[in-house]
Amino acid sequence: MQKTLKSYFFWTHQRGSFHYDVMVTLILLFIFLTPLPIFHHVIDYGDKAPTNVSFREPIQVVGDGDYGLLLTVPASDVQVDLAADTRTVRKALHRAIQPVTGDAVSVVRWETTSGPDGQPAQWKVWVHR
Repeated sequence: MQKTLKSYFFWTHQRGSFHYDVMVTLILLFIFLTPLPIFHHVIDYGDKAPTNVSFREPIQVVGDGDYGLLLTVPASDVQVDLAADTRTVRKALHRAIQPVTGDAVSVVRWETTSGPDGQPAQWKVWVHR
Protein backbone atom coordinates (compact mmCIF):
# COMPACT_ATOMS: atom_id res chain seq x y z
CA MET A 1 0.00 0.00 0.00
CA GLN A 2 2.81 2.41 0.93
CA LYS A 3 4.62 1.67 -2.32
CA THR A 4 1.46 2.38 -4.38
CA LEU A 5 0.80 5.68 -2.57
CA LYS A 6 4.44 6.68 -3.05
CA SER A 7 4.21 5.92 -6.78
CA TYR A 8 1.02 8.03 -7.01
CA PHE A 9 2.73 10.92 -5.24
CA PHE A 10 5.80 10.83 -7.50
CA TRP A 11 3.71 10.10 -10.64
CA THR A 12 5.81 7.10 -11.73
CA HIS A 13 3.19 5.17 -13.72
CA GLN A 14 3.27 4.90 -17.49
CA ARG A 15 0.69 6.77 -19.51
CA GLY A 16 -2.31 4.58 -20.31
CA SER A 17 -1.82 2.26 -17.33
CA PHE A 18 -4.59 1.62 -14.81
CA HIS A 19 -2.96 3.69 -12.04
CA TYR A 20 -2.29 6.58 -14.42
CA ASP A 21 -5.96 6.62 -15.43
CA VAL A 22 -7.01 6.55 -11.76
CA MET A 23 -4.79 9.55 -10.96
CA VAL A 24 -6.09 11.56 -13.92
CA THR A 25 -9.69 10.70 -13.02
CA LEU A 26 -9.16 11.84 -9.42
CA ILE A 27 -7.65 15.14 -10.58
CA LEU A 28 -10.52 15.79 -13.00
CA LEU A 29 -13.10 14.97 -10.33
CA PHE A 30 -11.41 17.43 -7.98
CA ILE A 31 -11.38 20.17 -10.61
CA PHE A 32 -14.99 19.78 -11.67
CA LEU A 33 -16.70 18.80 -8.41
CA THR A 34 -15.16 21.06 -5.76
CA PRO A 35 -16.75 24.29 -7.08
CA LEU A 36 -20.23 22.76 -6.59
CA PRO A 37 -22.23 24.18 -3.66
CA ILE A 38 -22.30 20.86 -1.80
CA PHE A 39 -18.51 21.07 -1.31
CA HIS A 40 -18.37 24.71 -0.11
CA HIS A 41 -18.23 23.63 3.53
CA VAL A 42 -15.12 21.51 2.77
CA ILE A 43 -13.20 23.79 0.37
CA ASP A 44 -13.85 27.53 0.40
CA TYR A 45 -12.39 29.30 -2.63
CA GLY A 46 -13.53 32.70 -1.31
CA ASP A 47 -15.28 33.56 -4.56
CA LYS A 48 -18.44 35.05 -3.13
CA ALA A 49 -20.18 37.81 -5.07
CA PRO A 50 -20.68 41.06 -3.16
CA THR A 51 -24.15 41.18 -1.66
CA ASN A 52 -24.42 44.91 -0.96
CA VAL A 53 -24.12 46.15 -4.53
CA SER A 54 -26.89 48.61 -5.24
CA PHE A 55 -25.87 51.36 -7.62
CA ARG A 56 -28.31 54.20 -8.10
CA GLU A 57 -26.37 55.41 -11.14
CA PRO A 58 -23.66 53.64 -13.13
CA ILE A 59 -19.97 54.14 -12.47
CA GLN A 60 -18.11 55.31 -15.56
CA VAL A 61 -14.65 53.85 -16.16
CA VAL A 62 -12.12 55.33 -18.60
CA GLY A 63 -8.49 54.34 -19.17
CA ASP A 64 -5.96 56.87 -17.90
CA GLY A 65 -2.48 55.93 -19.05
CA ASP A 66 -0.61 52.64 -18.80
CA TYR A 67 -2.09 51.12 -15.66
CA GLY A 68 -4.47 53.81 -14.53
CA LEU A 69 -8.22 54.25 -14.61
CA LEU A 70 -10.41 57.29 -14.14
CA LEU A 71 -13.74 56.46 -12.51
CA THR A 72 -16.69 58.80 -12.21
CA VAL A 73 -18.74 57.76 -9.19
CA PRO A 74 -22.08 59.33 -8.19
CA ALA A 75 -21.83 61.07 -4.81
CA SER A 76 -24.80 59.03 -3.54
CA ASP A 77 -22.68 55.84 -3.80
CA VAL A 78 -19.85 57.19 -1.60
CA GLN A 79 -20.69 57.18 2.09
CA VAL A 80 -18.24 59.70 3.54
CA ASP A 81 -18.22 63.18 5.01
CA LEU A 82 -16.32 65.71 2.86
CA ALA A 83 -14.51 66.97 5.96
CA ALA A 84 -13.14 63.50 6.76
CA ASP A 85 -9.42 62.82 6.74
CA THR A 86 -7.62 61.48 3.66
CA ARG A 87 -7.46 57.88 4.87
CA THR A 88 -11.21 57.73 5.57
CA VAL A 89 -12.07 59.22 2.18
CA ARG A 90 -9.71 56.80 0.41
CA LYS A 91 -11.33 53.82 2.18
CA ALA A 92 -14.85 55.01 1.35
CA LEU A 93 -13.94 55.52 -2.31
CA HIS A 94 -12.29 52.11 -2.50
CA ARG A 95 -15.38 50.52 -0.95
CA ALA A 96 -17.63 52.28 -3.48
CA ILE A 97 -15.60 51.22 -6.53
CA GLN A 98 -14.61 47.74 -5.31
CA PRO A 99 -17.56 45.92 -6.95
CA VAL A 100 -16.46 47.35 -10.32
CA THR A 101 -12.66 47.24 -10.03
CA GLY A 102 -12.04 44.50 -7.49
CA ASP A 103 -9.39 44.70 -4.78
CA ALA A 104 -6.42 44.99 -7.13
CA VAL A 105 -6.49 48.80 -7.43
CA SER A 106 -5.26 51.61 -5.24
CA VAL A 107 -6.87 55.04 -5.10
CA VAL A 108 -4.30 57.63 -6.15
CA ARG A 109 -6.28 60.88 -6.05
CA TRP A 110 -9.81 62.21 -6.28
CA GLU A 111 -11.87 65.36 -6.70
CA THR A 112 -15.54 66.22 -6.45
CA THR A 113 -17.80 68.03 -8.87
CA SER A 114 -20.72 69.99 -7.50
CA GLY A 115 -24.28 69.99 -8.74
CA PRO A 116 -26.52 73.04 -9.24
CA ASP A 117 -27.43 73.07 -5.55
CA GLY A 118 -23.78 73.25 -4.45
CA GLN A 119 -23.77 69.71 -3.08
CA PRO A 120 -21.29 67.13 -4.43
CA ALA A 121 -22.75 65.38 -7.48
CA GLN A 122 -19.88 63.14 -8.53
CA TRP A 123 -16.46 61.95 -7.48
CA LYS A 124 -13.69 61.65 -10.03
CA VAL A 125 -11.35 58.95 -8.77
CA TRP A 126 -7.96 58.06 -10.28
CA VAL A 127 -6.77 54.54 -9.50
CA HIS A 128 -3.82 52.36 -10.45
CA ARG A 129 -3.79 48.60 -10.89
